[in-house]
Amino acid sequence: MASSCPLTDYDMPGPVQTNGLSSAAAALQMLERRQAVLANNLANASTRGFKAEMAFSRLMDNALAATDTAVDLTAGTLTQTHNPFDLAVEGDGFFVVNTPGGERFVRNGSFRLSPERQLVDSRGNPVLGEDGPITIPPSGVVEIDAAGQIAVNGKPLTRLRLERVPSGTDLQHEGGSLFVPEASRQAIPPAERRVQQGFLEESNVNPMAAMTDMLSVLHRYQAAQKTLSTIDAVRGIAVTDLAKPV
Repeated sequence: MASSCPLTDYDMPGPVQTNGLSSAAAALQMLERRQAVLANNLANASTRGFKAEMAFSRLMDNALAATDTAVDLTAGTLTQTHNPFDLAVEGDGFFVVNTPGGERFVRNGSFRLSPERQLVDSRGNPVLGEDGPITIPPSGVVEIDAAGQIAVNGKPLTRLRLERVPSGTDLQHEGGSLFVPEASRQAIPPAERRVQQGFLEESNVNPMAAMTDMLSVLHRYQAAQKTLSTIDAVRGIAVTDLAKPV
């Protein structure tokens, strides 16, 4: 007869250390995080170049729910402005700007000239070309082609830096429409670029969908609160009434 091997601690899964109170409390924290993400999306519905965050739930090792986020890189609609320094990127590229915290990606191409005639973003951060910050001569017609080549009166000046990250890379938002580049960033070859001069990309947030999601999260939050209150009341009865001597 075959002998049986005793189960060790490694053969048996550990007990799930959860109860009604901890599960309800974790649900409240998860829903608060999702509501904060949705509120931030809604607040940036008119921020040009803004990319919405998506909140999704996962189970932690202790079987409690938690919320993670990822950036939705879906392109927003393009609006024509006829301003020669308004630029939009079609596809998955980003402009590169130099901030006090280092280089950052940006999709909001609402650029302008500083008093020194340097091309800067709406916060005054220099927009970077292949040779560094871009200075525009004091006179002449500025043209920017689909590859990001800047020409003044038909004479090439420099080419914009356009970069991207591999599909599935999770970018980190920084201050609205800025993103922190990942180590896996890649320069986009000129032939693969699609820059539109005189256009701006709008936010990809759908305000109606965001408001609907916020109402749904609110209702779920209220249900979790009710569950927490009910469990607390039952525990109170167990402690104060059931423990009394007969």
